[in-house]
Order: sequence, then structure tokens, then C-alpha cells
Amino acid sequence: MKLDILAFGAHPDDVELGCGGTLSKAVAEGKKVGIIDLTQGEKSTRGNIETRREESLAAKNILGVDIRENINFKDAFIFNDESHQTKVIHVIRKYAPDVVLCNAVKDRHPDHGKASELLSQSCFLSGLQRIETKDEEGNKQAAFRPKHIFHYIQWEDLKPDFVVDITGFLNQKMEAVRAFKSQFYDENARAPQTPISSLNYIESVASRAKNMGRLIYKDAAEGFTTERLLALENFDSLL
Repeated sequence: MKLDILAFGAHPDDVELGCGGTLSKAVAEGKKVGIIDLTQGEKSTRGNIETRREESLAAKNILGVDIRENINFKDAFIFNDESHQTKVIHVIRKYAPDVVLCNAVKDRHPDHGKASELLSQSCFLSGLQRIETKDEEGNKQAAFRPKHIFHYIQWEDLKPDFVVDITGFLNQKMEAVRAFKSQFYDENARAPQTPISSLNYIESVASRAKNMGRLIYKDAAEGFTTERLLALENFDSLL
């Protein structure tokens, strides 16, 4: 299945937090969309592999994306080396996405920045014909390079290079985020508290989207950074 957009996250819930509204809007527009989680989040203070898997499936259904897979890298030990790159390249060539969305270039969790670099370089390497990978049937995969690589924003308050209007999709985004019940605010939870389990944090996710929307005179938006200069066909391309 060729995808229009493939969003990667170092952990289950990264994608929902960073670009859930953008993905749900793309699905509504008829785009083919997928999510790839790099790890199972097994080193998280709260939850476990099974709960994270169930939550990921619930969030997938809420967003309506076509596929969601987990590469099963080791949580907290993501590295930008040949082994990790080869597995990412295999997925990129498998789904041939026009747009890849990935972790923030700089963030509180070390895995996010490391995943960002890994994914960016793997997208480039995926276009090199002399790097060979095979599909599930053992056939050689064709070299492929996505047209665009964008990085969503997570914990750090990074300045976006552009924003996507997600008016009408913020509620769907937040519902997908809250599907990860083990990770985020629950007044009845007895699990240890973490920086992302506070009421302040879950409210900040929605507030950030609303504030970015305010800045473009819309109800809500999500911000992204880009690695290269973006071009407009003409001024009519601007909202």
C-alpha cells in the first residue's frame, strides 16, 4: 500500500501528541495515512507493553489511519546506526510515502532527538539504489526517497517553520491522545506521577494547538519544522 503520509514516533503516543490533528484531517480529506512506532515504550514509568499496544490500537481507530506498525526498537536505546537505519529504510520503501512526519529535532526525552536524526538520514539513504533491502517475500525493494520530511513539536516550545490548520479536528486529536490512559492525567490513577501525567501537561497540548490557531486566525493548528526551504507555487497557496 502506497501512503501519502507516514508519521513516525519514537514511542506510542508521540505521533498523537505532535501531529494527531494533521493526520485526522488528512484522513478526512481522503489521504492514505500510516503510523510507525519505533519502540513499544517499555521503559515508561507507567503502563506496560500490553497496555501501550492496546492504547495504540485504540488511538489508530480514533484517527482512522490505514496502518499502524511497531518496529520494536529498544526503548531508550535508539541509535542512528546501520542496523536501525536498515529497518527504517525497509518501512519507507514498503509504503513509499510522499510525506514523512517525525519526532522533534530537540526535546526533553533523548529518544525524540535521536529518532529525529535517525529518521531524517534514513529517508535520504532510502533513495540510494546501492543500499539493498528486501520485502517480506524476499524480493529486492526499489529505492525510494520521500518528497518531504517534517518534524512535529513535542515538549519543547520550538518555533515552527509552518503550521497546519486543524480547525474541526482538535477534539479528535485529544481523544486519540487520551486513548493512552496509562500515560496521561487521570485523577483516579495510583501510578507514579510523571511530567506528562499532570493535568497541566494534557491541558497544554490543547492550549498549544489553540494558540497556534489563534496566530493564523483559525481555531487550532499544529506546528512543524522543516529541514530545507519550502516553496510556494504562488501567493494563492497561502491561507
